[in-house]
Amino acid sequence: MSPIILAIDTATEFASAALYDQETGTIAEASWHTSMNHTVELMPTIARIMESQGITPQQLHGVAVALGPGSFTGLRIGLSVAKGLCLSLGIPIVGIPTLDIVAYAHYGQGLPICAVLQAGRGRICVALYQREDGDWQRITDYHLATIEQVSDLVTGRTLFCGEVDSPLRASLTARLGEQAAIASPASSLRRAGYLAELGWKRLRASGGDDLASLEPLYLHYPKIGEWYDGST
Repeated sequence: MSPIILAIDTATEFASAALYDQETGTIAEASWHTSMNHTVELMPTIARIMESQGITPQQLHGVAVALGPGSFTGLRIGLSVAKGLCLSLGIPIVGIPTLDIVAYAHYGQGLPICAVLQAGRGRICVALYQREDGDWQRITDYHLATIEQVSDLVTGRTLFCGEVDSPLRASLTARLGEQAAIASPASSLRRAGYLAELGWKRLRASGGDDLASLEPLYLHYPKIGEWYDGST
């Protein structure tokens, strides 16, 4: 059997888990609205998708987990489950930032990408991506921002994807007009299959992250000039 990894994403109220096979890609996946019931729903979902493929925990070769930004409780639950599995099975772990997962689903098109997660109280979590030297690169840090701050960064037609609800869609359209291309809700669903693929690439390249020190990614408001300097 080729290497298989488990992907776990509990970063927000939309959760997802997937199994990824090196040769065939995603072989099982579940995505659902949790109403923040990650503790109750995550492990039964993982058990169900593994049972559907006849895979035991001992057959896993690694775990990829969404690292944030996201809800404090959701991230802690996902990371705790991922670490527990990796510690007990002696397999590597890799953490992938949540906004990278959102953006990765749209790498097939040519527009610059703004990945979005809702943060409440008029705030959004964002990062911008564009193709450079033939490959996709993140060109800003991960940040909490207002719609005004994000709009000021857009210099050309940009695809907004992720948690773009109706009010945010209206605000983007009002401020940016045709410069704002909005991904469809279905294509913006954050799926663990994408997390798994990113995780597999990282595991092959670096062997994973340090199990003891891996922590969730939390955000703050950017300072002036901080968007492009890589600071957090």
